[in-house]
Amino acid sequence: MSERPVLLPYADPAFLANPFPLYRELREEGPVRRVVIAGGLDAWLVTRYEDALAALSDTRLSSDVRDASDPRLLAQLPETERDSMLSNMLRSDPPDHTRLRRLVSKAFTARRVAELRPRVQAITDRLLDRIAPAGHADLVAEFALPLPVTVIGELLGVPADDRHDFQRWTDRMIMRGAQPPDPAVVNEAWQHMRAYVTDLIRAKRAQPGDDLLSGLITARDEQQRLSEDELIAMVFLLLAAGYITTVNLIGGGIAMLLAHPAQLDLLRADPELLGGAVEEFLRYDGPVSPGIARFAREDLDIAGVSVPRGATVLIASAIADRDPARFPDPDRLDITRQDNAHLAFGHGVHYCLGAPLARLEGHIAIGSALRRLPGLALAVAPDEIPWRPGGLRGPLSLPVTFEAGTGR
Repeated sequence: MSERPVLLPYADPAFLANPFPLYRELREEGPVRRVVIAGGLDAWLVTRYEDALAALSDTRLSSDVRDASDPRLLAQLPETERDSMLSNMLRSDPPDHTRLRRLVSKAFTARRVAELRPRVQAITDRLLDRIAPAGHADLVAEFALPLPVTVIGELLGVPADDRHDFQRWTDRMIMRGAQPPDPAVVNEAWQHMRAYVTDLIRAKRAQPGDDLLSGLITARDEQQRLSEDELIAMVFLLLAAGYITTVNLIGGGIAMLLAHPAQLDLLRADPELLGGAVEEFLRYDGPVSPGIARFAREDLDIAGVSVPRGATVLIASAIADRDPARFPDPDRLDITRQDNAHLAFGHGVHYCLGAPLARLEGHIAIGSALRRLPGLALAVAPDEIPWRPGGLRGPLSLPVTFEAGTGR
């Protein structure tokens, strides 16, 4: 394997628009490749499907950034708030991860998510009612963004008037660009978030509702299974993970269809293909890119490559999901693809808890937009769509035109 680290150029709009030529080159060069990510940080990129699948279940790889040897990773977080900010499922390992995940897993079972279908459809229809008469829209700002924000806000019991503040604070904390986040900006957003959630918890304690947050408070107060820091961090994680990746799935999925008119025509002719289409959107250009960060607990071997203790390991689902050894003709968008076991939702104990909800929202949103907005087309060339920088991939905006009307 070459020792020359490769820069992932997240400041380059051309790379953001289409990172896959470089991803393919990295995969062809070797199963594990040294790269440089935001802020000049080194990482070991796992590029091939079978190796990525194994790495996602490897207990020698930690989810806790405190296991990283590079002090700059922790320096991105305000020192006084690091422990509380990291007290969540995403950044913990068993047994803490098991305990935290069990507390919220019942809210995301297939049965509970299926019960949300009428409400998700009603929110979708309301948004499209506003959009349809105009004949043009930004489908990210006016549709793909407010839908999952509303759904997760209602699920948690966050008042509607407060959801914009949550979105703004979350954006400041999780957006990843060519540079690492400013700790001062992160700290300010976290302090706002903590103060608001603390007040909301106080209100829910006084007057519980039929929502997930009230249930988590009960677990905290009666069973002592959640610390106060864990409760606050859980709310943040659910809000952040519960909307931004789904925004990317909906906006990105529609963008993919509009850039591939033959696939769009195929789906319009047979709406029953929509379930498979959503899986293909996740595989072909999913909402996380290049992948999932882990940290080596010890010196280890990955696909014959020595990785030192404390190293940042990027398990590159976006690259592995185009591995020709696993997916035939992987660079072709094919909504009829069978055996589509992509890694967009991860694998193992950290498999995305919200995957059923994301699939439901993607299915309803994309299907309803195609049905309600006849003649839907991009208002810009595909290469003019601006893409989100960093590890969360999706269009920042999606200007479209369509035939004005009610769409009913």
